[in-house]
Amino acid sequence: MAAWESAWARTLLPPVEEAAEHTKLWWAAALAMAAAGGWKGRKAATAGVTGMAVAELLANAVAKQLIQRRRPPKEWIPHNDVEDRPDSSSFPSGHTAAAVAFTAAVTPSWPRAGAVCAVPMTLVAIERVHSGAHYPSDVAAGAAIGLAAAALVRAAPRVLVRHLG
Repeated sequence: MAAWESAWARTLLPPVEEAAEHTKLWWAAALAMAAAGGWKGRKAATAGVTGMAVAELLANAVAKQLIQRRRPPKEWIPHNDVEDRPDSSSFPSGHTAAAVAFTAAVTPSWPRAGAVCAVPMTLVAIERVHSGAHYPSDVAAGAAIGLAAAALVRAAPRVLVRHLG
């Protein structure tokens, strides 16, 4: 994937990475949902942002601190994007964790918005490997963390009501 020298990839993936940096893409999606989607949009946006926050915490503040993994070797990446990689642990992909958590948390509340978010979510995961920032296993672990974070966010209200009620 990192060696993929497609004009399509060279054109589309760098802007996807820029949009996903610091979760800008997902904050913009949440604002659009909240503004245009009424009650359903606000519920979906809240779930998405909460899921994203939990995933970022689990991926970046916990997993990256426990598992120190070097980034893929620069020699494996035949394009210039390899110079602009983070210095943090490669495992897991925090970008992927945030993207998957946001999308998976949004989908139960607003399935159409979740389907729309699935496109950039997939592109973010592809971009993380293509840019040489992550191994495929880092992205897979990020996706698993994102799914777990979304499940936690979806289950938390029921658990709280059961224990407090």
